[in-house]
Amino acid sequence: MLLVFFIVGVSVSNISEEAYGMELVKEPNINARYAVAVDGETKRVLYDKNAKTITPMASTTKIMTSLVALRYGDLEKNIEISSKAAAIRGSTVGYKKGEIVTLRELLYGLMLRSGNDAAIAISEGISGSTDEFMKLMNEYASGLGMIDTHFESPHGLDSQNHYTTAYDLALITLEAKKIEEFNKIVSTKDIETSEYGFTRNYHNINKILWQIPEANGVKTGYTGQAGKCLVTSIDFQGHDIVIVTINCPERWNETKKIQDYISSQYDYVNISQANQILKDFKISGGKEKLNLKSSKDIYFPLKKGGKLETKVVLSKNIHAPIKNNESMGILQIYEDGKLICRKKLNANENVEENIFHKKIFWIF
Repeated sequence: MLLVFFIVGVSVSNISEEAYGMELVKEPNINARYAVAVDGETKRVLYDKNAKTITPMASTTKIMTSLVALRYGDLEKNIEISSKAAAIRGSTVGYKKGEIVTLRELLYGLMLRSGNDAAIAISEGISGSTDEFMKLMNEYASGLGMIDTHFESPHGLDSQNHYTTAYDLALITLEAKKIEEFNKIVSTKDIETSEYGFTRNYHNINKILWQIPEANGVKTGYTGQAGKCLVTSIDFQGHDIVIVTINCPERWNETKKIQDYISSQYDYVNISQANQILKDFKISGGKEKLNLKSSKDIYFPLKKGGKLETKVVLSKNIHAPIKNNESMGILQIYEDGKLICRKKLNANENVEENIFHKKIFWIF
């Protein structure tokens, strides 16, 4: 594999504490066994406390249940509540055996009221049985590269082989947030029956939506083994950050402490605008130069006092012809000399093969 490095003309010089008119502060002491904050765009970890240690996760499990349901289910499908769903213990909506409820309504019951009965009904309605739905959940997690996550139920009641990490849970949440309907559901405080012809009203038990104005979701959880859990999505300077606290007695306050720390210590820096040419260079057999661009704006959460550097890496042998928008390189982002994240770069336009160059090559 050919690796070619170019320093891109995009960098952020050292930023002094004085320039911000404040001193950098230490990370907060968070009263949680496991916690993490992850930037939604770059997946950069902004706060970490035992974030990759395996743990039970209680009803935050339902984020994955919702994700799989939205990927594979039909929101308008009518689902009959089974005796198994109606009899499940723990937190429930109160669905009765034989009730007919749409998948859309069940998702509101799942995420706003943390209904274990909704979780069972969803699993049976989509896959025919909870066991088959578990296969979907674990396959999806595996497809996301999560080797430290395994599901045994769609609701999250404690069981021996039901676990994740705070970091994996944040990534699952960010994957779910790619779905517009998911964001709509988890940001809803109250919904009336008249909205979609639901069987009942739903009030969101997630207090963080009232306590933090910038919060737009996501899910609470509690079991004896997992303790009190909270996954929160925060809008910070127009970008989503996911904060996870597990086994956290004061989950609302501790989430706010993490948010305050991030707000005081980070700013988003625009590295590239959509379709901005980041590098152009000649390639073998090409008529024109190859211009590399990002397909969308690239923002990076830079810690105050940090120094940012970027490089372009060609990840394969480059030769014409090349198609417009073909993935041809990677933008590597370094903070204080450490590689933090990578972003794909695409060709800005077609690069035709130079036939004359090809003929000369044949002659020699």
